[in-house]
Amino acid sequence: MTAWMVRTGHGPAHPNSGRRGTAGREDDTTSRDRGVSRVPGLLAGTAALLTLACGVGVAHGADGGASDAPGGHGAHGAHGAHGAPAAGSAQGPGGGGDPSRTDEVAAAGTGSWMRAAGVFSPPGSFVPSDALTYDTRLVPAGARIEVTQLADPSGTRVGARLRGLVPDRAYGMHVHTSPCGADPAAAGPHYQHRPAATADPVNEVWLDFRTDEEGDGRAEALHGWGFREDGARSVIIHDRQGGAGERAACFTVPFGPHGQD
Repeated sequence: MTAWMVRTGHGPAHPNSGRRGTAGREDDTTSRDRGVSRVPGLLAGTAALLTLACGVGVAHGADGGASDAPGGHGAHGAHGAHGAPAAGSAQGPGGGGDPSRTDEVAAAGTGSWMRAAGVFSPPGSFVPSDALTYDTRLVPAGARIEVTQLADPSGTRVGARLRGLVPDRAYGMHVHTSPCGADPAAAGPHYQHRPAATADPVNEVWLDFRTDEEGDGRAEALHGWGFREDGARSVIIHDRQGGAGERAACFTVPFGPHGQD
């Protein structure tokens, strides 16, 4: 499997999620064409065949042109002008040998930027994946996800882009405390800034979204607090929006307190 950059559609936002309108969607031709359009003639076909045969995952930082740091203004505003990730960001396969994903972490002034991308497959698949689908009717094998985190001393912005889900459908998604496992319960409960008995989008990271007619979706959440070290380790996609729901899929993400005081 190959971890591609994700270009998404979007629908109505959760009250705690920022969205950009369809007119503002990026022209991510590099990710849509999988980088082949820049290779002329015979080399284009050769590059495509090698990619499919070898399962190569490619991630580009701010200097590569395929990925954008989530520093723009969402529905809740921004913490100010965030710098782009510094050159020399770490990139390549992540997740303990999962060839279907790529991770990137980069310093950006007093803060930092993280991106993780993967391709969903069922637990126990021949090719291991840190993006697991427990219900292929809702999250088909081969669907793609990208999660970004931009953190600085004033807060944290988490964004998600998805591709290949059920068209025109509402999904819930939250940050959870533990990595994904074959058992959907392995990801633990919602991450909470302060321990509480109830779930709410102010104390937790909710990324509810609705897919467009192509099955693509996106969401963003902005908080004035940061994650605890090793406290947030995954995102769970739920079968419905709100504070609960069946766990349809999970993606292990290296969230961190990057840039936090």
